[in-house]
Amino acid sequence: MAYHLVDRLPTVEEFVAVTTAVGWTDAYDPAAIPASLAASLHGVVAVEDDRVIGIGRLVGDGAVYYYLQDLAVVPERQRRGVGAAILARLEEWIAGRASARAFVGLFAAGESVTLYRRFGYAVHEGMTGMFRVGPRR
Repeated sequence: MAYHLVDRLPTVEEFVAVTTAVGWTDAYDPAAIPASLAASLHGVVAVEDDRVIGIGRLVGDGAVYYYLQDLAVVPERQRRGVGAAILARLEEWIAGRASARAFVGLFAAGESVTLYRRFGYAVHEGMTGMFRVGPRR
């Protein structure tokens, strides 16, 4: 498999293609994708031939808080180092900009926890990640 990484955000079409391939279609509002991508700090795509096979992006305030978001690789290219390569490139971008006390967070599910642990992410005693979906009414 010959792929290369490109420092850019995925297009809406690329985002939909990859996230659909991994089963995330219920995880987002399709109408909000353009604005969400536009508000990102940075993105990386993995391209094989002319097809985007993986995506990852950073969101946050660009000063103190950074969150890894939407790191996904199409199923037929998973477990081949593509996700780790995207994550490493995003980490390089953070390292070149963030202060020593910056907070870098993410949500991980399933087997992806192993990948993130390799990059130093951990569950911290005394801290609980929390979230909700949708506005509070």
